[in-house]
Amino acid sequence: MHKIVHLATGFFLVLLNYSYAQTSGADVRNVHIDSIITEKMTRTGIAGLGAAVIVDQKVVWKKGYGFADLENHIPFSTSTLMNIASVSKTITGACMMKAVEQGKVSLDEDINTYLPFKIVNPYYPDSKITLRNLATHTSGLSDRYPFYTDSLYTNGRDAELPLGDFLKNYFVPGGKYYSKENFLNHQPGKYREYSNICAGLAGYIVELQTGMKLNKYSSKYIFKPLGMAHTGWFLSEVDLNNHAKLYSKDNNTVQQIPLYGCVTYPDGGVRTSVDDLSKFFIFLLQNGYYKGQELFRQESIREMLRFQFTGDHIPENVNPDKLNSGIFWATKMGGKRIGHNGSDPGVRTFMLSDLNREVAVILFANTSLSEKEEDVFFSLYDALYAMGLRIKNAEHSKKHLNHSFLTGQPEHHSN
Repeated sequence: MHKIVHLATGFFLVLLNYSYAQTSGADVRNVHIDSIITEKMTRTGIAGLGAAVIVDQKVVWKKGYGFADLENHIPFSTSTLMNIASVSKTITGACMMKAVEQGKVSLDEDINTYLPFKIVNPYYPDSKITLRNLATHTSGLSDRYPFYTDSLYTNGRDAELPLGDFLKNYFVPGGKYYSKENFLNHQPGKYREYSNICAGLAGYIVELQTGMKLNKYSSKYIFKPLGMAHTGWFLSEVDLNNHAKLYSKDNNTVQQIPLYGCVTYPDGGVRTSVDDLSKFFIFLLQNGYYKGQELFRQESIREMLRFQFTGDHIPENVNPDKLNSGIFWATKMGGKRIGHNGSDPGVRTFMLSDLNREVAVILFANTSLSEKEEDVFFSLYDALYAMGLRIKNAEHSKKHLNHSFLTGQPEHHSN
C-alpha cells in the first residue's frame, strides 16, 4: 500500500534542521543556496535531495537536504543510497569501453557477432547494428511504450526475468514480446531516438563477452578501484538501511512508492550515493585517471567522451551544435553541458559538467514531480552550477592575489 504524506508548509520548513554540508575553505561562498533549495523543496514537495559541486575535478561542496525517509525523519545526506535511473548508462558505457580496451568487443562490429540469437530490423534486414549505434541511440531499435514501462519493473525486489531471455523475446520473431514496433523505419546510424533497451542490450553483450555479470564486472574495474564501496546494481547487494525511500507527488500530496528492480538493469539500475558517484564523474572528467592512477587507458575514456556526431556521422534529425553524443552520454541544455540525466518513478538525477570540464554538478532527488513542475529540477541544477562558478572564480581571484602579494607583480597570461 502506498503511504501518503500531506504537504504542510510548517512541516517542510523542518528541512532546514536536517541538512548536512561539507565545504572546502572557511569562506563558504554559498549564502543563497540553502534558501534557494529549501524554498523550492518546500514549494514543490521534494522530500529529499543531495548534491555535490565539482570544480577543476575536485569536490568543493556537498550537502544533503530534507529526508531520505519522511515517515521516520531520516535525513537525506550525500552518503544516502538511491537508484540513479539513466545516469546508470554512463557506467554501462564505461564497462563497454573497458571491454573494448580488453579486446573483448569492438564498437563497430555487428552485434549479431556477439549474441546467441539474431536481431534483424525488419525495415532494413541487411543493415548491421553496432555497439556504437546502441551507445549513440542510432540503432533503429526502439522502446515500445507503454509496454516497456509497464512490464519491466518489479516492486519490492529485484527483477527475476533474466535479461537475455527478455531481449530474445523482444527482438526475435515469434518471441513473447516481439513486435515490428520494436524497430524504427530508419537505417542504423541515420536517425537518433533515445532508447533504454539499447543500454540493456549493450550491457548484456558486455556480460556475454567478458563472462561476468555487469555488477561484478563494474565492481572489479570501476567501483572497487574508485573506492565506491556502497555502490551496486541490485537491491540484494546494497545496504537497504541507507537506501532512500522514494516518493511521487500527486496534486498536493507526496505518496511513498515501493523500491523496485528492473529487468533491463543496464539502462538504469545502479544504486549509489552522491559521494560515490562524484568519484566516478571525476574519473571520467580526468580521462580515466583517479588520484594520479590510470584506471582506464586515456584513449578509452577519450573515445567514450568525444563527440560522435561529426562529419558524415550526423543523424538526419540532429543538429550537433544543440545535441551531440558520446558513448552513452550526450550534450544537454542546448549543447552547453555534457553528462547524463536520469528519471524513474520517485527518482530525478543529474550528472553534468560544462564543456570545459571546469564546473560539474551531481544532483539527486528522491521525489517525482508532475510534468508541469519538472523545470524545478533544472533550476536547482542551475543554482548549484552558478555557485560552482562563483567558487571557481573566487579561487582564481585568490590565486592572483597570492601571486601579486608574493611577487609584487600581477600575474600575466598569454592569449
